[in-house]
Amino acid sequence: MRISNLIKQGYAKFKPYLRWVILGGTLFFLAQQLKDHAAGVAAIRISDRGWGILAIALTITLLAHIWSAWVWVWIFHHLKQPITAVWAIPVYLKTNIAKYIPGNVWHFYGRIVAAKQQGVSLEIATVAVLLEPLLMAASALIVAIIGIPLIGSKNSSFFGWQLFGLVVVLIAIHPRILNPVIEKLSKLKQKSGSVNVEGTALPVASYPLVPLLGEICFVGLRGTGFLLTLRALSAIEPSKIPLLFTAFSLAWLLGLIVPGAPGGLGVFEATILTILGGSFSPAIMLATVALYRLISILAETAGAGLGSFSQLIFAKQNCS
Repeated sequence: MRISNLIKQGYAKFKPYLRWVILGGTLFFLAQQLKDHAAGVAAIRISDRGWGILAIALTITLLAHIWSAWVWVWIFHHLKQPITAVWAIPVYLKTNIAKYIPGNVWHFYGRIVAAKQQGVSLEIATVAVLLEPLLMAASALIVAIIGIPLIGSKNSSFFGWQLFGLVVVLIAIHPRILNPVIEKLSKLKQKSGSVNVEGTALPVASYPLVPLLGEICFVGLRGTGFLLTLRALSAIEPSKIPLLFTAFSLAWLLGLIVPGAPGGLGVFEATILTILGGSFSPAIMLATVALYRLISILAETAGAGLGSFSQLIFAKQNCS
């Protein structure tokens, strides 16, 4: 018991610095990669066709965020809440950019506050907000698990483990598993003071299949934006596409769940470079992750602008 208490006390003291250790480590790794391959990155030139492909990648990434906002509407409907897309999509897009604020919780806070102002109870608003990243994480893991056998492994036992992993993920988002997780997250948010959560979160009554399928499509759209960004700089062999989708899904998942990485900044890039460094030119991959981060921020900023504009139009219509 004493050892356990010492470990807990040590972790509690170290926890406030963990995010800075992770962020510092990933940024150091990226800086080292850039130093080693700076000449190769500087030699890259984007053709007129490449700029057109990047424009398509930006459009698809923006559509991915709009689609994700629509899935958030489905989550409310799954919780028996008559929330309209006209209200929810602008709120989602407008708050999405707040995930880059240190703490990585302010987009959640903004959505909970907005849902409360709309008349949704605090408990249901909390579930709707916390359920979304859980389904996103499950979706990214599902895409990665499905993609791993497509990379080319002929080991039947290996495929069996992938199938087992897929079953585990699907079971993990069952209401009997999800509800305790959401309740635990609610308590953690309350203790941290980042999100004021009172009471017990409303249980998820049935399997969230439709929102899960929606989030899988979201991951697919984001992965397509990444593939197009790479294609703007280099040709892609069709046989490499499953590897790219798998690597993207794993990197995006880690960026989502690792603390201390607002918007996955640094973690996503470092993971992509680690997984794909042996299959693609390091210089090309460095340029790709830098361009894709820029495209992601531009898409989220454009989405926030569209959300604000939509709210303004909707308010004027209500006044008239």
